[in-house]
Amino acid sequence: MKKFRNNGIILLLITIIVLYFVMKDNFVSIIHELSKVNILWFILALIVVLLYVFFQAKGLYEIIKVYDKKYKWHQALKLQFMTNFFNGITPFSTGGQPLQVYILKRDGIRATNGTNIIMQNFILYQCALVLYGIVALGINALTGMFSSLPVLRSLIVLGFGINTAVLVGLFVISFTKKLNHWVMEKGIQMLAKMHLVKNSKETEEKWEERLTTFHNGAKALFRNRKTLLKGFLYQVLGLTCLYILPYFVFQALGADPHISALVAIVASAYIWIIGAFVPIPGASGGIEYGFLQFFGVFLGGGILSAGLIIWRFLSYYLLMIIGGIVLSFYKEEKKI
Repeated sequence: MKKFRNNGIILLLITIIVLYFVMKDNFVSIIHELSKVNILWFILALIVVLLYVFFQAKGLYEIIKVYDKKYKWHQALKLQFMTNFFNGITPFSTGGQPLQVYILKRDGIRATNGTNIIMQNFILYQCALVLYGIVALGINALTGMFSSLPVLRSLIVLGFGINTAVLVGLFVISFTKKLNHWVMEKGIQMLAKMHLVKNSKETEEKWEERLTTFHNGAKALFRNRKTLLKGFLYQVLGLTCLYILPYFVFQALGADPHISALVAIVASAYIWIIGAFVPIPGASGGIEYGFLQFFGVFLGGGILSAGLIIWRFLSYYLLMIIGGIVLSFYKEEKKI
């Protein structure tokens, strides 16, 4: 809890600093733009954010059902909100997946199966992320949409390469059993020599069982084409909602026709890729900088800064608030 409290303090300080730099030169203009927000478009933007979480939860639920037929949809939805909270408060969004394994275990799913579920869901998420990256890079190459931002474009290519490497690594871990066994064996032997592992044989047997369970789970997922396709589709739909959000935000601010849905999707794909480089909870600082740079190609002044404030609140702070509330009321459900 102390670690999360410290992360929260860091996040609060960074947020204050970012808001200061965003608003210091256009404070009056920003307040003016925020005061005339179209409520209908703002509600639509809110709905899009909630749909993002909904599709995330649906993708996770499809995989959980393979392991536990009694698991309920509302449990997956609550789990996804709590995941967003822990992802938002930890560097590189590292807190969400351990939380998911922990909550699944409390809900009656073995830790080994819980790890399989989370890993398989992450593979489908990475597939959707890389697919969107390919589409965004292709559209930008054809249209020259952001050709005036060469430095950021280099970061995007690097980020896309890293995400692709992560995806390849996940497939290697999932399907190369002999290689994983060799790495595991050599790793345990090295730790035993360093006196960090007491009983190397017993440790190897435990990890061998975990690896076997993981490999069998991965193979089962890719044999179950219906679950595979549905899970992947939900991930794509979720990212689509997240990426198109700025379009609704700027519509609420009356920026039409400067920001089209296509511009919003391509720019958002790039922004979230760049955010992966920032080792601060919520990628604070980097995300805001990317937003101002990419959408600054089309807009400027108070309306751009106002768009950033609304977008960041909906896509990050609101989800953290809801996730924190859900977490505070969470208790495991007894199975019938």
